[in-house]
Amino acid sequence: MAEVALRATGVVKEYPSRRGPPVRALRGVSVCLPEARTLGVVGESGCGKSTLARVLVGLEKPTSGRIELMGEAAGGQAGPALARRIQLVFQDPFSSLNPRLTVSSALTEVLAVHDLVTGRAQRRQRVDELLAMVALGPRFLDRYPHELSGGQAQRVAIARALAVEPRLLVLDEPTSALDVSVRAEVMNLLTRLQDQLALSYVFISHDLAMVRHISDTISVMYLGKIVEAGPYEAVLGAPLHPYTRALAEAVPLPDPEVEAGRRKASAGEAGALGAEPPGGCPYHPRCPLAEEICRAQVPELVELRPGHEAACHIAARETGGQETGTQQTGTQQTGGQETGAQEEASP
Repeated sequence: MAEVALRATGVVKEYPSRRGPPVRALRGVSVCLPEARTLGVVGESGCGKSTLARVLVGLEKPTSGRIELMGEAAGGQAGPALARRIQLVFQDPFSSLNPRLTVSSALTEVLAVHDLVTGRAQRRQRVDELLAMVALGPRFLDRYPHELSGGQAQRVAIARALAVEPRLLVLDEPTSALDVSVRAEVMNLLTRLQDQLALSYVFISHDLAMVRHISDTISVMYLGKIVEAGPYEAVLGAPLHPYTRALAEAVPLPDPEVEAGRRKASAGEAGALGAEPPGGCPYHPRCPLAEEICRAQVPELVELRPGHEAACHIAARETGGQETGTQQTGTQQTGGQETGAQEEASP
């Protein structure tokens, strides 16, 4: 059995508010990622995906919960050697690259700061190796970010992340800022690097096609919680949660009549996102299957099929799973702050 590269348990992230209680971006999130595998995290804008990415790599400290890398607790007193094991690739490469540094300087700076390679010649050799990994030649060494295309800049950002020899990359929508024509190239690059270096990926996106292409397992987020998780074939092919079904149905199809029907059916749901209900399932204001129990009790994220979890009263009943509203979820218990009945607005 593969070793666990990343384990997050009951992660809660709150942001202070000047006009009321703190805003909860993450509400008891738990994920587990084996080594050399890919976990896809999907959901609408504002559901907490990017916050999760920043918390996982240590850019932000969780309010509560535990994060482990390769079996060791991350954050707090974790040393730089452990912190180097996980790196973040941002959505927009131009905002993450220093516009005053050439490609060579940007990569050399990482090697110097972490004292990974000593000597100018050795650093130059390592920079050449990193560029070769992402299929960029020596002619890019003296270029500045503004002299690169979007795909080239993202490749440099990936090379910079690889410079510290991480075991895990968190990819926060790495292709959404790129032209469609180069997205496939970057995705193929990521797949090749994973096979070559035995990397683990947390791939965050709202593009289900990209997630399906690269992920082994998928976690679906809604308002800071994971509402469904499992193998990508099960989650996207036979979803249990109504929200996951809505995401799958929102993928554009080359049929104007079908798309017109979808828009008409979903017209009444606009504006619901971003307002946490006073109690019960967070999705019940938008759910066409909602019943009284959905409005009264928080469903627990439980395994309803082998390896396939969902937090839905209706799905639990239809699959013969236990009724879930009487207990808090394991992630909520670990987080220590989830009540299900009184939750503030999600960002």
